Amino acid sequence: MKKYDVFVIGSGMSGMTAANKCASKGLKVGITDELPYGGTCALRGCDPKKVIIGATEVRDFAERLKGNGIDTVPKVNWEDIMAFKQSFVDAMPPKIEKGYKNKDIDTYHTSAKFLSDNTLELGDEVIEADKFVIATGAKPRVLDFEGGNLALSSTDFLNLKKLPESLLFIGGGYIAFEFAHIAARAGADVTILHRGDHPLENFDHDIVQHLVNATRNLGIKLVLETEVSKIEKKEDHYVVTGKSNGKEATYKTDSVFNSAGRPPAIFDLDLEKAGISFSKKGIAVNEYLQSTSNANIYAAGDSADSRGLPLTPVAVMEGHVVASNIIKGNKKKVNYPPMPSVVFTLPTLASVGLTEAEAKSKQIEYQVNYNHAESWFNAKRLNVKEYAYKTIIDKENQTILGAHLIGPNTEETINLFAMAIKTKMKINELRTMIFTYP
Repeated sequence: MKKYDVFVIGSGMSGMTAANKCASKGLKVGITDELPYGGTCALRGCDPKKVIIGATEVRDFAERLKGNGIDTVPKVNWEDIMAFKQSFVDAMPPKIEKGYKNKDIDTYHTSAKFLSDNTLELGDEVIEADKFVIATGAKPRVLDFEGGNLALSSTDFLNLKKLPESLLFIGGGYIAFEFAHIAARAGADVTILHRGDHPLENFDHDIVQHLVNATRNLGIKLVLETEVSKIEKKEDHYVVTGKSNGKEATYKTDSVFNSAGRPPAIFDLDLEKAGISFSKKGIAVNEYLQSTSNANIYAAGDSADSRGLPLTPVAVMEGHVVASNIIKGNKKKVNYPPMPSVVFTLPTLASVGLTEAEAKSKQIEYQVNYNHAESWFNAKRLNVKEYAYKTIIDKENQTILGAHLIGPNTEETINLFAMAIKTKMKINELRTMIFTYP
């Protein structure tokens, strides 16, 4: 039986960070992943998504400026953009594995199950370790209604060799909106079914409404307050049944995608055998990202029930914290700075800090600045219709508590607000800054 100082389950950004840092300090490290090395972001999420969005950005820009210097709006060539995307994806796993080999990290390519508090079953092999890091990420929520297994995943969308003529997304979160925008600009007929009365529920409702307007203007059918109850396969198409206010409606589509959320991928690990406490939110951890019930276990990224948002930069930060506490003992508490979050639709929606609803619930004396900005020069020169901002300001301290933006380049602009919130920069100090024009 092989024995390790540290064994990492999951080779996404948090697991990779922890493994490399521990190995660089001389610890004997092993790592396993049942999927290709690289994790969701590099292989099945952020990176391939952004490559594909690149082509739709060109189409969107040309469409907005048609008649104002642009004569022809280009078509998105799905096969070409998918081949371009794959060139990024295919390069990642061997690059990561080579890095592990250079650090003498033992690599496994199999699922894992705990046998006891310090042993793990890896296929036909059993290993022992002093410390374990669980960094298995998240996976699509199981749709437990009739025909739920017929829905494809976000990974399937990113690997479509040919774009279907029509697509339906179940759930109104960021995955549904981002992929719906991609598909619609590539020429597909798109529907989103969401059970709540507000999509993108974790974002500011006023700013989300601007995205709802842009989404519907793009031709996407956004259906709210509709609970999906059944998916049926009918010859060459699917029929999705949804209930709204007690009434049933059916939707015909070529393909159905599950975008109803991503719970932590921890429920097949036999955590009970290792005495690891967990919930549907993830593994219960303390301020050192250590299991509250088994001191030899640490968790990071989407696997951990922490205050961190499910974002790649947060996963990397948590990987560093876990590695530091394994190497030096529990000396580094996880300290979350403001965490900007972005919905990569067109227009882009970006958010950091408190929403207005959160500020209200905390009984803070706050002030809201909310306005449309379509009359601003940047909106007019780019012919952007949905351009707005909302800032939440602490009245007493005159600092920013939250910022919510929609429009071009907000994925970059939001970082300035994150910095201002973290440093507690006063509003008057911000006003004296000179920024590039416009």
